[in-house]
Amino acid sequence: MASKHHVNFMYKSGGSNDNEINVITSVSSSLLPAFGTVVGDQEEYSLLGKYIVAPYDRRYRWWQTFLVVLVIYSAWSSPFELAFKKASTGVLLYIDLVVDVFFAIDIFLTFFVAYVDKSTYLLIHDHKKISMRYITHLWFPLDVASTLPFQHIYQSFSGKKHTSNVFGFLNLLRLWRLRRVSELFSRLEKDIRFSYFWTRFCKLISVTVLAVHSAACFYYWLAFQHKTPSETWIGHHLGDFKEKGIWVGYTYSMYWSIVTLTTVGYGDLYSKNTGEKTFNIFYMLFNMGLTAYIIGNMTNLIVHGAVRTSIMRDAFNELLQYASKNRLPEGLKEQMLTHMQLKYKTAELQQEEVLQDLPKAIRSSIAQHLFRNTLEDTYLFRNVSEELIGQMVSEIKAEYFPPNVEIILQNEMPTDFYIVACGTLFLTNLGASDVFGEIGVIFNEPQPFTVRTRSLCQVIRISHPYFKQTLQPLNRDGKTILANFVKHLEGLNKDMQDEIPSLSDMQDLMNIKHSGLQDHEEASHFGHSEHTKETHIYPTTSSNYTFPLRLIIHGHHPDKEALTESERTGKLIHLPESMQDLLSLAEKKFGKRGNAVVMADGSKVDLCALRENDKLFIF
Repeated sequence: MASKHHVNFMYKSGGSNDNEINVITSVSSSLLPAFGTVVGDQEEYSLLGKYIVAPYDRRYRWWQTFLVVLVIYSAWSSPFELAFKKASTGVLLYIDLVVDVFFAIDIFLTFFVAYVDKSTYLLIHDHKKISMRYITHLWFPLDVASTLPFQHIYQSFSGKKHTSNVFGFLNLLRLWRLRRVSELFSRLEKDIRFSYFWTRFCKLISVTVLAVHSAACFYYWLAFQHKTPSETWIGHHLGDFKEKGIWVGYTYSMYWSIVTLTTVGYGDLYSKNTGEKTFNIFYMLFNMGLTAYIIGNMTNLIVHGAVRTSIMRDAFNELLQYASKNRLPEGLKEQMLTHMQLKYKTAELQQEEVLQDLPKAIRSSIAQHLFRNTLEDTYLFRNVSEELIGQMVSEIKAEYFPPNVEIILQNEMPTDFYIVACGTLFLTNLGASDVFGEIGVIFNEPQPFTVRTRSLCQVIRISHPYFKQTLQPLNRDGKTILANFVKHLEGLNKDMQDEIPSLSDMQDLMNIKHSGLQDHEEASHFGHSEHTKETHIYPTTSSNYTFPLRLIIHGHHPDKEALTESERTGKLIHLPESMQDLLSLAEKKFGKRGNAVVMADGSKVDLCALRENDKLFIF
């Protein structure tokens, strides 16, 4: 049971649904609970107190972003005021005071900002616990030290302006505020609304500029503190540099720092005393690490953008080597290259790659949104139930095919059938929502047509086994699909009907519609003729139905050498119920009556022991 001082970190009182969504999407990974954490019901959580601020509140986030702007000013002014004392006693002194006031307000505000307990992952909003946590944390003394206006305090008590370097070094405590910039960049790198590349790029530039600015200011400070100006790096060129303007000295310092950081080293400004040489030793060592950091990150960003192109080119080279080694025809090689190129161009649109890590429910919802209308417009699924449409849509696969590429080949065994989402194909000008490959799938025989793309096509693919399995228990939908399919076959032109080899063996299918399609048994089979018992449509009446085995029969003795292509490939059939039916079917296929049936090794045939794709020889 959660205590009254704890609330669910995903819960915010008084907010609209849109606000809650924004809150959830903006929560950083540090606020997510570990697996197995038990969190109470929302009713058990107390509302945030009147004066308690949620860490994910949009207004608080804007306040933190505003402070980042002030941090940038502090990061520039702190080293600058150390090096150039004239600037620290002028206008910048009062600007610093205003900036310190804003950070003092933030310290006060932090006492009212709820936090997430690292052990329970609950949002703690008890004021005492918030205060104790902040006070006992290292951040509190550092925040206070970086905010106190030491110059004004000293001047108020002594009545004199500061002249010691001590206050310049105390001002460097303001660099502690840079942690806010680091936190901002970490958050932006995870925010999908901002480009990761440009976020990282800006971070690297910021680090470089800060390093150059700080080194320039420290190096100038070393020269300014030396007793003999002429024995300093800048005094060697400007003997009266202390009398020159602030920006002249700052320009010289930045020039030296940039030349040193970039390892150019013109030699016009160089160390003149031991202190400067010691500083340069550490600065150049630091530059080595900074350069490695910048180059490594920039290389990673550039390579990240080019790695996909590199992989694509390697795949093309391997494909060309394969085609050359196996002496593939130029036309086939062009199809392979075109398909590979299209694969990489459309990779971001492939559901399998983009959605593979999402839960199945979300993937199904996306598929429903993208392809449901296309499936409903397909002739095969007209007037079927919502249940069947939903099951089919959730398992379909989307694919792209370039122009002039075969999707299915004639006499290819059916594994899937396809629905055109967009584009056109060379098969009676198939277009959007048209189906192809379904004749081979439903007849459970080799595909009767070759289908080639005419233009760039997107097709959705439905698996043959999944279609068969899904349709089995749905009696009414099975009848509807059968009726749609019969009507479609009747509407084919005579030339296409003549190109379907097995259509003449399945004329009973064309008569089902007229002989009582609603009959329970006739909806389960294509027909009852003894010559057509080997062909079945997907059963819609019994989940215990066993699909017939597919066999290959030859019309000669197994020891006889095949003379024609037809004899070598044989005839694909479904296993009938008896040996007599098998002989009758073979007579129809080969035009001659046989009386012996043997296996490829000459052994006798046991119909009960046959397996899928076994070869029988009938002579």
